Amino acid sequence: MAAAPDPGGAASEVVHAAGAVLLDGDRAALVHRPRYDDWTLPKGKRQAGEDDRATAIREVLEETGHHGRIEGDLGEIRYDVQRGDALVPKVVRYYLMRATGGSFRPGDEVDELRWADRNEAMALLTYDRDREVLARW
Repeated sequence: MAAAPDPGGAASEVVHAAGAVLLDGDRAALVHRPRYDDWTLPKGKRQAGEDDRATAIREVLEETGHHGRIEGDLGEIRYDVQRGDALVPKVVRYYLMRATGGSFRPGDEVDELRWADRNEAMALLTYDRDREVLARW
């Protein structure tokens, strides 16, 4: 059954995304997004035809410049995001990944990458939901 449009005109839908706790040794990759001025874990929305694993691998590479090998599933988190005048549910699946090579290049979406141990990462992350995922590592 198709989703009915809400009063704001946007279709009710669930946004699916995936990301990772990307590790290099005992340090995790954190990305800074200038649009939101936040520090977060690398993640992004699914593209047509992708599953969560493919999305996570692509997004980690796009945001960090590093290739990653999935070593485990860290579960999902759910929260609402603003879409026009409506709040839409978002589901993000996270994986534990090991960095296998690459290098970071700043861009419009992500302008800084930091490798931090667990304690540093917990202090630097902007969102409690990211801390919850990091605690699963």
